[in-house]
Amino acid sequence: MSEEFTLTGWSKLGGLVRDTRLSQGLSQAALATRAGVARSWLARVEAGHRGAELEPLLRLLAALDLTLTLRSNGDAAQAQPSSDRTPAVSAQKPRTPKDSPDEVGASLRATSQARRASWGLPVTGTRDDGDD
Repeated sequence: MSEEFTLTGWSKLGGLVRDTRLSQGLSQAALATRAGVARSWLARVEAGHRGAELEPLLRLLAALDLTLTLRSNGDAAQAQPSSDRTPAVSAQKPRTPKDSPDEVGASLRATSQARRASWGLPVTGTRDDGDD
């Protein structure tokens, strides 16, 4: 039987990881070794600290036999005020041969900055390409 969890923040993710680890009878050290992460990193995730990198997080979830699934909230997301919505991962426009590298780079930077701002992270300034 599979269960589904809706993660609404880092603390809920940390609680899910901790509860799943404990239900499997694993210590932090044992799970960290299994997932290939540092025990201190795992402790920060379980405590709900922000900013965990995706690759080690995916290894951690796999070690707990959990799968990360993303889906659109559909109409439910439209009903909530935008300030209350949990940000969703957005798909980027696929690169086509006619896209110039400058257009692609600008699009990726804008997407990254918007995503960081929606997550409450500092937004860095635009990169200076040296064109004066």
